[in-house]
Amino acid sequence: MASYLHVTNAAGRDATIGIAAVPTPPAPAFGLPQTALTFRRYLAAAESGTHTALAGRPAADYAQALVTGDPDIDLERVGQFIEHTVPVYLDATGQVLQVDPTFVELVLGPDGAEKERREPVDTTGNVNIHAPVRWTGRKVPLADAVRRFSFQRRLQLQHVDGLTYDYLHAMARDLEQAQSLMLLGTGEKGTGPLIFQSNGRAYRGFLSGATDGPRYRLLLHLSDMELKRPAEPRA
Repeated sequence: MASYLHVTNAAGRDATIGIAAVPTPPAPAFGLPQTALTFRRYLAAAESGTHTALAGRPAADYAQALVTGDPDIDLERVGQFIEHTVPVYLDATGQVLQVDPTFVELVLGPDGAEKERREPVDTTGNVNIHAPVRWTGRKVPLADAVRRFSFQRRLQLQHVDGLTYDYLHAMARDLEQAQSLMLLGTGEKGTGPLIFQSNGRAYRGFLSGATDGPRYRLLLHLSDMELKRPAEPRA
């Protein structure tokens, strides 16, 4: 992922500044207090004990075998500790693929229905190139943003020298006074998405700011989903 962002401010002045992921709070710990908890994988079933393998028996024998015994459990193998795993791709019939699969990009509509299938197109990152990410001037009030968009990630903007400190501190102060998020975009008009790495996910960027004397905080909130009210059913 890119560690720098080439961005403009409200006056159209551009600068290259640092970006870093915002640390997330640690998840709740499992287990007893002051006791380390480890996870292990064990073999739950062998291929000979699957339904597909056992269903080849006559119906009466299969049902009776399940009642009187445990033909689905391989006592020599089930329960063994699994240390390493290797991913295997299967085709629609369950057969192992001997060559790499061909990936197809699915385009879905707002209702989740498939609209189009196409070959994936390679994309390049666009946040640290000659053309900067643009301050669009389009403000979204905080109360509206949390209801309209689903935010997946947050990045913190950081200065790299004294000049970019003044540059970012002024941006944070302006956004704090407006109590709004500023939409950032790529392209000449700032309408394009933000892509942070090759073939990465395309995001819409919303910048928030806060200050405390000489200190400032600029957070870039990333979203790839807008929340919309479902269409009313027709009478």
